[in-house]
Amino acid sequence: ELDHHGAKGVTHVLSILDPEWPEPDAFWAFDPHDRITLHFHDAIEPAPGIIPPRVEDVMAILDFGQTVVGDPDHLLVHCHAGVSRSTAAMAMILAQTDPNRAEDDILAHVTRIRPQAWPNSRMVAFADELLGRNGRLLEAVAKVYAQRLTVIPDWAGLMTRCGRGREVEMARGLAPSKAG
Repeated sequence: ELDHHGAKGVTHVLSILDPEWPEPDAFWAFDPHDRITLHFHDAIEPAPGIIPPRVEDVMAILDFGQTVVGDPDHLLVHCHAGVSRSTAAMAMILAQTDPNRAEDDILAHVTRIRPQAWPNSRMVAFADELLGRNGRLLEAVAKVYAQRLTVIPDWAGLMTRCGRGREVEMARGLAPSKAG
């Protein structure tokens, strides 16, 4: 999918990759662009051999987002599947860019771009706190989870098996999520 974006005038790229994943070759074909690459797993809990996103990673995303604000630049945010880390990053950059924009509207924008979105709740929780959203960004993400489970109910089992059961509980309104 990255090859497809090379001809679209991308000026800024936020890459979120697994720690052991190499830099994608696709970027050699892009026009000159500013890029930041972060390495962490798509996880919401620490576990042996797993590096979850840290508050410092979210701060780096927000700092990079500041470089794009106000310019007519074209930002590409990507991870491996374009489902979780990248959509969380998109949501937090949009929330930062327009502090008065309603959280539900921010997540609706993200899901219009990436209908398969399931934003990483750990990343969103850190951003919610850093941006002073008082839990509203995380609540909007829970609504996205609930919608995804309505469309594809099997995701509940998949996400639970992948260590993301807390997000399924958020979708079902059983428990709030906190970054930890």
